[in-house]
Amino acid sequence: MKKPLQQTWNLETFFPGGSSSPAFQTFLEEIGQRVGAFEKLLDEMSAAKPAEDAVFMSALELLQTIAMQTREADSFVSCLAAENQADKKAIILAGRMKSLSAAYASALTRFDQLLAEIDDSAWEALLQRQELKDIAYPLAERRVLAAEKLPPEQEALVNDLTIDGYHGWGEAYNTTVSKFRITLEEQGERVELSAGQAANRMHSADRAERQRLFQLWEEQWAEHADYCADALNHLAGFRLKLYERRGWKSIHKEPLAINRMSKETLDAMWGVIERGKDVFVQYLNRKAKLLGVEKLSWYDVEAPVGQGSKHFSYDEGAELIVEQFRRFSPKMADFAVTAFEGAWIEAEDRPGKRPGGFCTSFPIKEETRIFMTYAGTASNVATLAHELGHGYHQHVMNDLPALAQDYAMNVAETASTFAEMVVADAAVKGAASEEERLTLLEDKIQRSVAFYMNIHARFLFETRFYAEREQGLVSVERLNELMLEAQKEGYRDALAEYHPHFWASKLHFYITEVPFYNFPYTFGYMFSAGIYAEALRQGEAFEEKYISLLRDTGRMSVEELAEKHLGVDLRKPDFWQRAMDLSVEDVEAFMRLTE
Repeated sequence: MKKPLQQTWNLETFFPGGSSSPAFQTFLEEIGQRVGAFEKLLDEMSAAKPAEDAVFMSALELLQTIAMQTREADSFVSCLAAENQADKKAIILAGRMKSLSAAYASALTRFDQLLAEIDDSAWEALLQRQELKDIAYPLAERRVLAAEKLPPEQEALVNDLTIDGYHGWGEAYNTTVSKFRITLEEQGERVELSAGQAANRMHSADRAERQRLFQLWEEQWAEHADYCADALNHLAGFRLKLYERRGWKSIHKEPLAINRMSKETLDAMWGVIERGKDVFVQYLNRKAKLLGVEKLSWYDVEAPVGQGSKHFSYDEGAELIVEQFRRFSPKMADFAVTAFEGAWIEAEDRPGKRPGGFCTSFPIKEETRIFMTYAGTASNVATLAHELGHGYHQHVMNDLPALAQDYAMNVAETASTFAEMVVADAAVKGAASEEERLTLLEDKIQRSVAFYMNIHARFLFETRFYAEREQGLVSVERLNELMLEAQKEGYRDALAEYHPHFWASKLHFYITEVPFYNFPYTFGYMFSAGIYAEALRQGEAFEEKYISLLRDTGRMSVEELAEKHLGVDLRKPDFWQRAMDLSVEDVEAFMRLTE
């Protein structure tokens, strides 16, 4: 790779001029015009028999064109808002995108209803067309879901109201986070940290520093808690009322449908996790002993152990990722090189950026962009590999129709976590010393703890919060109580101090596009463990099989995907137990190294 690598991304290749781009304004106008044309085609479909009319195929083609354009535009606006939270024009563009997306969603609702009106025999004949082969599953899925929603005119009204209602509360939360600052005195100077910078600093090897930052973190979120509670209560209230009108009884119905996953699979996964947590409690207790405390506190869980913690420059982290990707998949490594050298990654550690990391796709340009704040830790390298995994997933699907590219979050997290696992496992095996091996192994185990304990706590909190929200608004104090209860249960009461305002600090609770933005992470982690075990068994021969699996993620349920490519039944505990056993092996190795 060419070095030094650029740590800021290039968005000019999409729409020159950033949030003031005239080209982007023109692009948004084109989307609006196409949505209008799509609505006219739907009028023609209503007056004809869509299964027998070329109008249906024209509407379907236009639908997919708009889908690609809205993804391109959404990605651009998301990148602008993330790189500079003070960019007011980006906020206005985000509002405009929400309006366009709502109009498109309303038109899609009409399209779906027309699908539902096609008689069964005509529908079966329609799906036999060769040109619909790759999108037969998502089309059938839309037809089924249409029958479970409100009449199209009511769903259209809902879509219009979400802009300033449902999605509006999500934007209100984002505005709150953009104002978040922690102020410190360091070496006689006043230092101001954004949420992303403060989160990185809480991984310090110095416990006093972690404790100080965590206390300030909790205090700051307590000051913002009333605003966060307003946002959470009202977006949840909107969601619950809509479910009630649709006749949906379970809060998990929509997230399970979005993730193309059955309740039996979800229950099997959590059941294995709940039965297998004891070994992770043993790990947490051993880590507490190594850190010289009786019990870990929240800010200790991800703290480094020992003196083997290595700092990776950005170039070193990139080199490690590419090297390990290449051992498994030359094609994935080549993709990573393209991303690094092409300035597809925003990694610079600077004020004003939003916290967290993400990968977003530009399907028309067939590129992706990755966002994070890189500080040189092993965890940062893992995050970078994780996001590159997302990018590679999209990369292998670029030639598929838009509807076939629409894969669910849980399988999206599979590709990213798999990439992360390839790098983490190779780093442990290639450690230069026992001390370094221990540090890298412990960093790897931290991810298991996050997916099995932290994510489980989030799932428990959110499920219980919605149950209480059905009865009325939930206070800040009660939200803190629910969070503490869920964390204690998730961690089997293994910690001395918890994070009561976690519900306020975690963006995932406020994402309106995907409800229950938690359990898909655990699914992805465990599903990728099963894929990784198969990759180790088959070696280089697995590369093309892995690509085939990724390409199918938008064309079948997760149960069908696992059966076809792995020969397993996700509704039974066997697969999940084998996946957890891999994590348990890591803990057992850690326990041996620290005896």
